[in-house]
Amino acid sequence: MNWDRIAGNWKQFTGKAKEKWGKLTDSDWSVIAGKRDQLIGKVQERYGIARDEAEKQVAEFERSYEEV
Repeated sequence: MNWDRIAGNWKQFTGKAKEKWGKLTDSDWSVIAGKRDQLIGKVQERYGIARDEAEKQVAEFERSYEEV
């Protein structure tokens, strides 16, 4: 999926993403505000994982969002 489409549907996307990444706070989601790199950074920070793993998780989530 094109990230621009996710950013354009950010409110709908955020609800599903909050289910996946529950450790991210409402403040985190405000900072992310549809920016893919910000999401990767926050996932990496909150879950204590490598950037590569955070990128992989976000990419997998993007693909699952395409199916919806």
